[in-house]
Amino acid sequence: MRKLYSGNEAVARGAFEAGVEIAAAYPGTPSTEIMENIAHYKEIYAEWSVNEKVAFEVAFGGAVGGKRALAAMKHVGVNVAADALMTAAYTGINAGFVLVSADDPGMFSSQNEQDNRFFAKMAQIPMLEPSNSQEAKDFTILAFEISEKYDTPVLLRMTTRVCHGKSIVECRDRIPGPACRYQKNPQKYVMIPANARKRHVVVEERRKRLSEFAENFSGNITEYNDTSIGIITSGVSYQYAREVFPGSSFLKLGVSYPLPMNKIKTFAEKVKKLYVFEELEPFLEERLSAAGINLTGKNVLPVLGEFSPELLREKLQGQVTENSECDVKLPARPPVMCAGCPHRAVFHVLRKLRAVVSGDIGCYTLSTLPPLNTMDTVLCMGASMGIAQGLVRVLDERNRDRVVSVLGDSTFIHSGIPGLVNAVYNRANITVIILDNRITAMTGHQDNPGTGRTLKGEKVPDFDFAGMARAAGVEFVQTVDPVDINETENIISQALKHQGPSVVIAKRPCVLVDRNQFPGQMKIDWDTCKVCKICLRIGCPAISINDSKITIDQTMCFGCGLCQQICPHGSIIPLKSMKTGSENDK
Repeated sequence: MRKLYSGNEAVARGAFEAGVEIAAAYPGTPSTEIMENIAHYKEIYAEWSVNEKVAFEVAFGGAVGGKRALAAMKHVGVNVAADALMTAAYTGINAGFVLVSADDPGMFSSQNEQDNRFFAKMAQIPMLEPSNSQEAKDFTILAFEISEKYDTPVLLRMTTRVCHGKSIVECRDRIPGPACRYQKNPQKYVMIPANARKRHVVVEERRKRLSEFAENFSGNITEYNDTSIGIITSGVSYQYAREVFPGSSFLKLGVSYPLPMNKIKTFAEKVKKLYVFEELEPFLEERLSAAGINLTGKNVLPVLGEFSPELLREKLQGQVTENSECDVKLPARPPVMCAGCPHRAVFHVLRKLRAVVSGDIGCYTLSTLPPLNTMDTVLCMGASMGIAQGLVRVLDERNRDRVVSVLGDSTFIHSGIPGLVNAVYNRANITVIILDNRITAMTGHQDNPGTGRTLKGEKVPDFDFAGMARAAGVEFVQTVDPVDINETENIISQALKHQGPSVVIAKRPCVLVDRNQFPGQMKIDWDTCKVCKICLRIGCPAISINDSKITIDQTMCFGCGLCQQICPHGSIIPLKSMKTGSENDK
């Protein structure tokens, strides 16, 4: 059976065919669709975990218990899971265990473009890198076999283009994983120092055996053509290189840690000029150069951003390829919060109050862009509260009373709770605003404990944000509908005056989750509109100015009424109240 699959769909299919029985993840682009597709297979228990560390531990527990298991996350999620990963490399596994890391060269939806190949080297675990959807499926299956043969977690590194690019995949039937009974073994799984010292010896012995494995791995493919140019590469860079240099010789590395150094040296000796093509850091290049191999790499190719055929032509042939089909450049489309987004009202109020805003990761991060221009800092998941507590200790008296931490519902559950507990413990005068839009929106509307549904669609109790805050010791806890501008401003103003930490929960469903939550669309009454442009300051994509007239695009407006509330002239009114046939309907 042949299917057209994205790389993420192919990984999910590979998990199914490999007999995986437990899978866990936290959503994050470009990895999200892996778990969404795994959830379709009834044979696999799949869950959205509250964060990547928990996802890793759930899957690892399944592997220790004797069932093949997989954890998936984006590259920065591995930072969260790294504490568990580094020690799991010592303990080894029982049944196969695979960690999928989806890197994001070019930062299409990320705060950095770190190169997670270094995690494999640091943890001393094998890493496979597929270059298309077929390999994504096949390497997933192979990863479980390697994991069990060498008693190790295996890192499967994907990148954005491999995750989302589609190609034909040959599918096969599911084969149950090997029967691995759970056995109590504290010397292997309890990492007190005495046991860990012994397991470190095992890790080093395993590394030597893995180096031998890498030399014979079938996914390391040598293609000899014109030997005047030889290219060593991996992942999607191989696809780009084949397109630009189809007649050259290639060594495509399917396993990029540990490296097959003997195979590499043999290839290097047979080509006249050797190139190393790799996105981001010189991970391969540094190892090859240290081995005395003469090559061309990052001295001509960038360490920033993702590669493309055009970039390779430009850097290595001095010209950019011409597109004979279409040479029209599309206009830029900057990211923006959706029309009707409940977050917009909160940031309108915070700007009015001139708050110092420590932000977090989510749709609301877009409030840093014009015209809202509200956020002051964004670092990583859950950092908003810790940063706010640092700011409030050092800012002058004028600013320290306006320090606000803003984070979403899923982000709060992911890694915000410790920050709130710390604020209570240390009596930090900060206001925490939890943007509860009832979904994990930015990654594509996945459920979380606040939505009352699991990945499999089971109903569970909603997470109680207010109860959690009170249980942590917060004395001022208020819930507000952010679309009510006056009430939102009133509650946030009270929270800022409170001594000690305060929590405001801005609760309103994402407009894409409930499209009919508002009474009706809005329209401009041009007879009274003064074109003061105040309505443009909220940055709603449905509102624009054309031919010196403010207009509301009815195909985009959800009728949240935010613009109506801030219009000083009463010129924004419900569409249904307009008189038919009037000038306003033209």
